[in-house]
Amino acid sequence: MKILLAVDGSSFSDAAVAEIAGRPWPVGSEIKVLSVFEFPVPPTPEAWSIPPEYYEEVTNSARSNARAIVESAIVLLKQALGTSIGVDGEYVQGSPRNVILDEAEKWGADLIVMGSHGYSAWERFLLGSVSRAVLAHAKCSVEVVRGEAASTRNLDHSPNSGIAAARN
Repeated sequence: MKILLAVDGSSFSDAAVAEIAGRPWPVGSEIKVLSVFEFPVPPTPEAWSIPPEYYEEVTNSARSNARAIVESAIVLLKQALGTSIGVDGEYVQGSPRNVILDEAEKWGADLIVMGSHGYSAWERFLLGSVSRAVLAHAKCSVEVVRGEAASTRNLDHSPNSGIAAARN
């Protein structure tokens, strides 16, 4: 079984990681942890007023954060699931909904697992909903993990844990 786990470093994606880590999976299953970071939007319409280094620094910071999020999820999953399940990761720049759908199809995922921020209708209208778009357009099964409190109680958020380190 191929499971694509989409993470963004939020407590909601931590809940999805905990959900995957707490389940028995068939021997030989593969989990691909995916984090998507977007190109920064200019804070001002006058693009000429922003030094070119700004975009490079912001993009590098987003890439580094995505890498840390993926690496901490991989460590947690390997500890919880052992060696009978293959765990790998990738971080990609782009639109989260498009990248998740494209990666799932390209990799041949059987299941996409992701957390939900639980936006209201108004927030979804303004911000969009990645989980809703993935649910509507995925060609495989999708599981959206809701709620952070119950699902993340088994995660270690101490300063030495990977999850806490990815957030800092």
